Parts: sequence; C-alpha cells; structure tokens
Amino acid sequence: MLAALILITGTVVLGCFSTKEAGNPPAPGFNAAGSDPHAIAIADEVMEAMGGRQAWDETCYLTWNFFGRRKHYWNKCTGDVRIESLPDSTTYLLNIHSRKGRAKIGAAEVKEPATLDSLMEKAMAYWINDSYWLVMPYKLKDSGVTLKYIGEGKTEQGADADILQLTFESVGVTPDNKYHVWVDKNSRLVRQWAFFRNYENQNPDFITPWDDYQRYGKILLSGNRGQRSLTEIDAPADLPESLFTEF
Repeated sequence: MLAALILITGTVVLGCFSTKEAGNPPAPGFNAAGSDPHAIAIADEVMEAMGGRQAWDETCYLTWNFFGRRKHYWNKCTGDVRIESLPDSTTYLLNIHSRKGRAKIGAAEVKEPATLDSLMEKAMAYWINDSYWLVMPYKLKDSGVTLKYIGEGKTEQGADADILQLTFESVGVTPDNKYHVWVDKNSRLVRQWAFFRNYENQNPDFITPWDDYQRYGKILLSGNRGQRSLTEIDAPADLPESLFTEF
C-alpha cells in the first residue's frame, strides 16, 4: 500500500558540498566500477535538468509535508532536522550525522536514555524514507548505489523514457531494495519510479509518477506521487535556528 511507511534505502551524504570540482562528482562509495557509463551520464543529465549540482549544493534548507503524516524541516548544510509527527503529536530534533537529538511526546520531553535512543532511531528512519520521496533524483550517484541502464520504455502516462535501475550495497535501512526510474527523454526529469522490496523480485511493489515539478529557490522538486502528494514543499533561503533546537 503506497501510504504505508516504506523504509527506503538511503544514506546521509546529502549535505552542502564544495562546488570547486566540476560537473557532478559521485558521493564517496558510489559504485562507479559496477555501474553503466550510459546510466551515469543520464544521472548527470537529471542533475542538470533539476537545476544543476551547484544549485543543489547551495540549497541549505528544505521543508515538506510527507503525505499529511510528518512535517520536515531540514538544514542540509548542518544535518539538523526537525520532524513533527502529526498523528501522535511527537516532535523530533535530530542531527542526521550524529544521530543524536531530543524528542517530545505531546507536551513532555523524553528524558529516559533508552526511550530517547529508540525515538532517535525512529526519527532517522522517518527522515531516510521521507526525504528519499522528495529528493531521490539528486541521489542517483549516492553512496552504495549501483546504476544500470535497463533500456527505453514508456511511463504509464505514455511518455518516452530511459529506464535506470538502482540497487544498493550496505547502506540505509533496507539495502535489499531495488528501484526502476523512468527519465523523460525530452526534459530529462524523473517522471516515474517503481519500488521492489527485494532486488531479486521481478514485479514491483508499487509504481508512482513524479509529476508537477516546480522551482523552489534554485532547484526543481516534484510533489505529485499519484494517489498521494508531498505538500508544503519549499526551499527557503533561511530558517530560524530555534526551529532545530527548541520545541
């Protein structure tokens, strides 16, 4: 079921990088040797179509609402994250690099160490999952990723596309996942993805579109995933520091 929490394979190599190196260098640990050169070239075209590597690196702040369940505020340059879980009134303040932080359930801050550690693990899983639904096109050359070119095809809406396959090694919450990603032949934007819970599976668990791209700051982001949408998307120039330190 699409609305269910799917713990997406992902890493935390998503911060602000130096842009002195030209082009779109891969994250450390990207499996370049095992990836297809054509797939890598398409990934670079996707990055350029989304605004370019420099624009992505210089984007510090992102906010979004994950399917009405969780609101995210992310300082990409420091790794600080605020997650507001709406169904259970829990707020998480987390640094995705240290994986440490604070949590509040209702009006009460959690102080007991074991409970807090468990909540930080949950917050980290939320962030890995929910951010991947927003910024996956920027992570095609991420740590642990192997990219393969599957061939040409059409999206369910009939758009001509090049299809990439992403598999993962020893990263994220669920490294056995596999994705197929449809890249529009004209715009070079990701227009559809398919999720496979296990890389050996032949049939996907779901397929959704990536539609309604809009410009936020210097970059493009998409919120339409078919039956559900990411909402309240923004890339503000700044956010108050207190958002990441105070409940």
